[in-house]
Amino acid sequence: MKIFTQHPASVGENYLQHMGSAMSFALPLLVACLACVVHALLPFLFEKTGSRIIVRLHERMVTHRDRRAKPATQTAKADVQQSRATP
Repeated sequence: MKIFTQHPASVGENYLQHMGSAMSFALPLLVACLACVVHALLPFLFEKTGSRIIVRLHERMVTHRDRRAKPATQTAKADVQQSRATP
């Protein structure tokens, strides 16, 4: 059971809350994907749809992130950022 609850708890959510949050990203990403496929075939359609959706999701996920995460998660995030900054 811990496998289903460990990550959601690390970001301050229960299993169902995390599922809802993940789906709220997955569905717009699916729309962005479909718009990009159509745009690849018909370049005059959906010229900015995919990128607009990605920017909006990035703002939700990174810029306006809920800060309820546990301190251990914050430490892990800092480690990831540090590893990205190091060449």
